[in-house]
Amino acid sequence: MSATITEGYLNHKVFSIVSDCAEAMGVRAFVIGGYVRDCFLGRPCKDVDIVVEGSGIELALSVAKAVRSKVSVYKNFGTAMLRYKDLEVEFVGARKESYHRESRKPIVEDGTLEDDQLRRDFTINAMAFSLCKEDYGALVDPFGGIRDLAAGIIRTPLDPDTTFSDDPLRMLRAIRFATTLSTAEQKFTIVPECLDSIRRQLDRLSILSKERIAEELNKILVCHRPSSAFVLMEELGMLQVFLPELAQLKGVETMEGKGHKENFSHTMMVLDNICELEEAAIAEGKLNDYQLEENEWVATVRIKPNVWLRWAALLHDIAKPRCKRFEPGIGWTFHGHEYLGGKMVPRIFASLKLPLNEKMKYVQKLVSLHLRPIALVTDEVTDSAVRRLLFDAGHDIDDLMLLCHADITSKNPRKVERLHENFKKVQQKMVVVEEKDSIRNFKNPSTGDYTMEVFGIPPSHDISIIKDYIKDAILEGEIPNEWEAARELMFRKAAEMGLQPVQRDGDS
Repeated sequence: MSATITEGYLNHKVFSIVSDCAEAMGVRAFVIGGYVRDCFLGRPCKDVDIVVEGSGIELALSVAKAVRSKVSVYKNFGTAMLRYKDLEVEFVGARKESYHRESRKPIVEDGTLEDDQLRRDFTINAMAFSLCKEDYGALVDPFGGIRDLAAGIIRTPLDPDTTFSDDPLRMLRAIRFATTLSTAEQKFTIVPECLDSIRRQLDRLSILSKERIAEELNKILVCHRPSSAFVLMEELGMLQVFLPELAQLKGVETMEGKGHKENFSHTMMVLDNICELEEAAIAEGKLNDYQLEENEWVATVRIKPNVWLRWAALLHDIAKPRCKRFEPGIGWTFHGHEYLGGKMVPRIFASLKLPLNEKMKYVQKLVSLHLRPIALVTDEVTDSAVRRLLFDAGHDIDDLMLLCHADITSKNPRKVERLHENFKKVQQKMVVVEEKDSIRNFKNPSTGDYTMEVFGIPPSHDISIIKDYIKDAILEGEIPNEWEAARELMFRKAAEMGLQPVQRDGDS
């Protein structure tokens, strides 16, 4: 690991400005935490934490005046934040903390840099660079964070029982850092005494808000290989606390000498697969995100991972334990797990205080549909079956197909290759049908308002019957997805239902 510390990091103009303002105020200031850590790792970082032996808010206001930037002040937390060029800089006064066991909200007192470093979660996050004139750029590292960083070690500055009991979110953060900082060249691990402490203090997780847990899970899910975090959480017993449905996938049951797939391991493989496939597609500019603007879908090229796609991979088989059946002569089956899994998604999201809006519905859709494409592999599949899948998946069809490819986890290379080729054939069929029928952008040519106007009827179930009849006719290929054909069919169906168009002035 390179020992070049400040090159490319502390030469940013904002640091010299902070140094000047701190000297003018007669206080000492330091860069601390993740920015220092990432400097050693050579990782880009745009978030800067400045700790001040004095008032962080007053220093922030002074710096904001110097750089002519707006500053956001959070008096309740004693912090302030400003943006300068490409950096987001947060200021806080050095402090020491103490905790009551029933709460993770600390009692805060003014303190020194040493006090502030003692309250940090891990040694690699407790390192600081001085911004004082007399030793500008000097590393302040009382706990050997630089050694732990070089060794790939996650360790607490204090006794881990104290660190984790004070703020149990740090248990999840330990796993997150071990996962997100690991690379092909260097793996980060949590030291055994910290792992033992986590096992002893699982009950402390109960004081955490679900929102904070979900925030950590989301950060884990968007890293390159998130499976290692979930495997470790399961081994430590953490999943059983806040995501028990996932933990229940673990294990294999055997009857009559037949065992089923180990579904937890399979899910972990699918999760890593989806990350790899999505990252490759993003790099090639092959994935779009869609947003509804003024009743029109607008596409933008995806430039960062979609955490909700990763949630879909994590939950795609979540209902298998509840659908597991042993059928003599056949073996283990999981019939309907995709349907039940889709129904479980809202409850799981609600339990973690995840959003219950279109993001949840997207995950629910992908879980419910993840087996549908495999049914379209045979050459005898009709265009109507392809149209219905395109209609049901809509703009999420590309993500659904990524999930299908990720779901291939056989240890037989020939089988894997064959299944991938099968899905490619399905995608080719979808391209042909899509070019011909534009089902992904399907809009029913017959609107409810138009039907009510033509036949002079109020909102009623009859409107839904006519609209569904037209939709099914288009999806089955009985009529083209065109206004005139839909209008003609609307009149025929309405006549069968005893509805007659309203005669208006000027009608012949």
